[in-house]
Amino acid sequence: MRVTAILLAAGQGTRMKSYLPKVLHPVAGKPMIWHALESIKQSTTEKPVVVVGHGADEVIKYLGDSARAVLQEPQLGTGHAVMQAEALLKGITDLVVVCYSDMPLLRGATLQKLVETQKNNKGPISMLTVHADNPRGFGRVIRNDDGTVSSIVEEYVATADQLQVKELNVGGYCFDADWLWDALSRIPKNSKKGEYYLTDTVELAAKDGLTVQATVMDDLEETIGVNTRVHLSECETAMRRRINHEHMLNGVTMVDPASVYIDIGVTIGVDTVIMPNTYIHGKTEIGECNVVGPNSIVRNSKIGNRCKVLASELESAVLEDDVDMGPFARLRKGAHLGTHVHMGNFGEVKDSYLADGVKMGHFSYIGNAQIGSNTNIGAGTITCNYDGEKKHATEIGEDVFIGSDTMLVAPLKIGNGARTGAGAIVTKNVAEDTLVVGMPARPIKKLERKVKK
Repeated sequence: MRVTAILLAAGQGTRMKSYLPKVLHPVAGKPMIWHALESIKQSTTEKPVVVVGHGADEVIKYLGDSARAVLQEPQLGTGHAVMQAEALLKGITDLVVVCYSDMPLLRGATLQKLVETQKNNKGPISMLTVHADNPRGFGRVIRNDDGTVSSIVEEYVATADQLQVKELNVGGYCFDADWLWDALSRIPKNSKKGEYYLTDTVELAAKDGLTVQATVMDDLEETIGVNTRVHLSECETAMRRRINHEHMLNGVTMVDPASVYIDIGVTIGVDTVIMPNTYIHGKTEIGECNVVGPNSIVRNSKIGNRCKVLASELESAVLEDDVDMGPFARLRKGAHLGTHVHMGNFGEVKDSYLADGVKMGHFSYIGNAQIGSNTNIGAGTITCNYDGEKKHATEIGEDVFIGSDTMLVAPLKIGNGARTGAGAIVTKNVAEDTLVVGMPARPIKKLERKVKK
C-alpha cells in the first residue's frame, strides 16, 4: 500500500517574531521540519510533500531533494493547504498522512500506529487525539456512543459543555486518498475567517455515515506545537530530556542531566561521563570511558577513548585516545591531537597536528603546525603563522624541547631533538639536535639526544 505524507509548513508564524521561517527554528540542533521529516519516514513509502508559503524560498532551499514542495498562496486554512498537493498525489497514493511541521516531538512510532489504525479502518479517516487538562487551544473531540468520532469542535466556537471535554485533537491524520480529494472540494468556507479547515472533513465523514477512528496518544509532550518562543523552549527542554534519557540507557553517565545539552545525532560510547554545564553539538562522536566537562563545549568533533576534556572548547577537532586537556583549552577547526597528548590551560590549537605524546604547556598558541611525537611545547609558546596576508606553516620534529615564551616565526622547520632557550625568537630553520637561544635565535651548540622510551 502506497502511503504519502503531507507536511503543513506554510504558516507565517507571526507570534515567533522572527525573520526566520518558523519551521526552520532549531530544536536540539536540527530545524523543526527536519524532525517532522524524520518522524514520517517509518510510516510512509513515498517521498513527502511539504506545503510552503511564508518564507517559501528558504524552506525549499533547506528541503533540497528530501521532499517535494508545493506553494500555498494565499494561505486560506489547513484544508486549502492540503488541496495544493492534490495535483501531485491524486491517483498515485493510497493513504495520505497529514501533520504539522511545527510539532518536532511527534514520534515516528506514533505516526506508524496511526497508519496501522487507518489500514484497519473501514472509514476514510483516522486521527490522533490526547487526553489533557490543559487544552492549549486544541479543538475538542466529540465521540458517538459507539466510540467513533463525530466531529471536532474548535475552542472559539465550543459550547460550555463541549469545553469540558478533555479529549483534544492533536493535528495528525491519516486519510483514504481517493475520499480525501473529493471531501476537500466539499469543505465549506468558514464564515468568520474565510478559510477552509481540514478538521471539517471529520464532520463530512460522519454525515456520510462513515467511520472516523481515533488513536489516543499516551505521551502528552509529543503534542507540543510551536507558535511562540515559549513553546520552542518547551520543545527544546522535552527533546533534551528525551535525548539524555536514551544516552543514559545506553551506558552514558550524566551527573546532572538537566544541565547537559546534547544535539540529536551525537554518538557517545559506554562509560563516558558527561559533567554538568556541558554542550555537545552537531556531528560529534565521543568514544568510551571519557570524562567531558564540566563547562565544556564540543561541536562537530571526534573524541576517542579515555580522554579528559575539562572546561574546554572543541570545534571541528579530533582527539585520539588518552588525551588530557584543560581547563580553558581551545581547539579550533582542523586541530588534531594524537594519543597521550597533554594540553594545558589557556592553550589554543588551530589547523595543526600534535603527534603522540606531545606535551603543550599553558598559555600557548599553535597554528598551521605539524609537531612530532614526544615534543614538549613550553608555556607561552607562539607560532607566528600570519604575516598580515598569508598563513605560513611550522614544522617541529620529534623529541624537540621548545622553551617557555618562544616565538616561532613561520615558515619554519625545527629538526628532531632540537631545543630553544626560554624567550627565543626563532626566525630561521633549526637543524637536528641543535640548541638555539636569543633574539633572533642563534645556534650555540650541538646536543646529545636522549632517546625516550
